[in-house]
Amino acid sequence: MRFVPRLSQGLRRRLLGTAAAALVLPVAAGVAGTTSALAAPAQAAPISHRAPAGGFEEVFVDSDMGPIKVQIQWAARGGDAALYMLDGLRARDDANAWSFETNALQQFANDNVSLIMPVGGQASFYTDWYAPSNFNGQDITYKWETFLTEQLPDYLETRGVSRSNNGILGLSMGGSAALTLAAYHRDQFKFASSLSGYLNLSAPGMREAIRIAMLDAGRFNVDAMWGPPWSPAWLRNDPFVFAPKLEGLSMYISAASGLPGEHTNPQTLTDFYNTGNAMALEALSLIQTRSFQVKLAALGVDATFDFPARGVHAWKYWEDQLWKARPQILDALNAH
Repeated sequence: MRFVPRLSQGLRRRLLGTAAAALVLPVAAGVAGTTSALAAPAQAAPISHRAPAGGFEEVFVDSDMGPIKVQIQWAARGGDAALYMLDGLRARDDANAWSFETNALQQFANDNVSLIMPVGGQASFYTDWYAPSNFNGQDITYKWETFLTEQLPDYLETRGVSRSNNGILGLSMGGSAALTLAAYHRDQFKFASSLSGYLNLSAPGMREAIRIAMLDAGRFNVDAMWGPPWSPAWLRNDPFVFAPKLEGLSMYISAASGLPGEHTNPQTLTDFYNTGNAMALEALSLIQTRSFQVKLAALGVDATFDFPARGVHAWKYWEDQLWKARPQILDALNAH
């Protein structure tokens, strides 16, 4: 799939107000490191009853969207647990950013859980769309929920990964998507995590903000995703609305203050511009996450929340949060 390049900085300024900034990730700061050679297509993979014991692999898994690249770090001791790791709004089509923007692979290298990192899905919200995005000439209809809950588990099962002993974690766009997928597929996921997500999509201005952010991310038309703002699909994908479905699920949810912390060291004008965006993004995520915390408390639904005093919308802060969430992930999946 070929994505439209990012809009110019000038147009970005005109598009992004405080609300619209809600979903636009800062400019990626790194490039993908060296990875192993591509594996054979998924359908050619040998069937086994136990996952490989450690190692990194890239495979292509058949889907309604065509072959989807998936990066996998196998459980250290061949266990059947898996953690699905979702990307952000500007997900690339060559690598999942968790694999090169963070040390996620190193964090879990000795743990008995496989890291499952699907590649692609820019501006998709990892959901099933109604139609292709007609504003940018997209030639396929996103069907990410179907892929992540049917086709990918079908493939992983042939490699020894359980269909029911899984967690799912995402940042920003992927944060709300992780909770959505876990809420509607409780038989698949025992753990879910939102890092700097937007968890009250029905809040005033949020639907308009999502529309503008998706246009900025590559002229994606939100109406092709969930239909017009009054469509029931918007409510189905709003964590604030489906919160009762999360009862009994192990959850780790975080958002920082938006104040620059130890990982924020702007040097150039572009750095300062991106830092300003990242501060606004995280501040809005904090408001939304605090609101979601109150909602869960009112429902009597337990979750672990973490609100760092400093941190902006950037990968190194999510790397820190992943490390904090790791013990809970391993406990929920019995993957020590």
